[in-house]
Amino acid sequence: MNNTVDPPPGGALDPSREQVDRSRLYPRVTSFRFRRGTLTANQQRNWDTLWPTLGRDLSTDTERRPEPPLDFGTLFGRSAPRVVEVGSGTGISTAAMAAEEPDVDVLAVEVYKPGLAQLLGLIDRNGLTNVRMIRGDAVVVLRELVEPASLTGIRVFFPDPWPKSRHHKRRFIQRGTIELMADRLVDGGVLHIATDHADYARWIAEILATQNPDAPHVVPATDPVPISLQRPTTKFEGRAEVEGRAVNEFVYVKPAPRASTADHSARTSPEETR
Repeated sequence: MNNTVDPPPGGALDPSREQVDRSRLYPRVTSFRFRRGTLTANQQRNWDTLWPTLGRDLSTDTERRPEPPLDFGTLFGRSAPRVVEVGSGTGISTAAMAAEEPDVDVLAVEVYKPGLAQLLGLIDRNGLTNVRMIRGDAVVVLRELVEPASLTGIRVFFPDPWPKSRHHKRRFIQRGTIELMADRLVDGGVLHIATDHADYARWIAEILATQNPDAPHVVPATDPVPISLQRPTTKFEGRAEVEGRAVNEFVYVKPAPRASTADHSARTSPEETR
């Protein structure tokens, strides 16, 4: 399932390469805003009754204080592998994958209120106990609420491609966010990205292929990974297939730290050095 797009030979990606190279970790250029939408009567009931227990709104105040780290044990009432899903949309994939992995805790991050309300309904109807939600900016969640080396997986399914060149700086996948996500993964933790937008796939492939090996980074998965990679096919993905848009998937893992020369020498016995 590691169906990745190879970067062009010689590292040339026309203007996109230059735009990728200009991406920064902080500050991030973003169009983040809460997406408004009208809730159905059922969705409103879900929101009123379930959101106070299962969800949380992040402040969008520019003068806000940094958020304290989440206590996942308290949030879920147990200790288990943790996955953050960036942009859960209507929650179809979130709920289906959570149902298949009841031993994995899933934190879904989304800005679209009707989508979160629909996910609340899926959680309620399927009796899921391993999903919690945050409405807000995923970068704030990863940067402030999630501690380093604490996640078994991060999923980014079909992020907004921002197709116009002048908007590429608003794409979620940048050098900085890859480094941030790698930092939040445990050794062997999984970064799973999927997109049906060909240009965005090339952009992602270029960033992944040119990471800084001395900073937190991820490498292509070559062995079995600790979480499921099986996504259900949503209506959105089915429409992409009908329209001839291939889905490209990137399955990467955080490697264990490389031992330094000094560490290796310290572990080598005198006999081995003769």
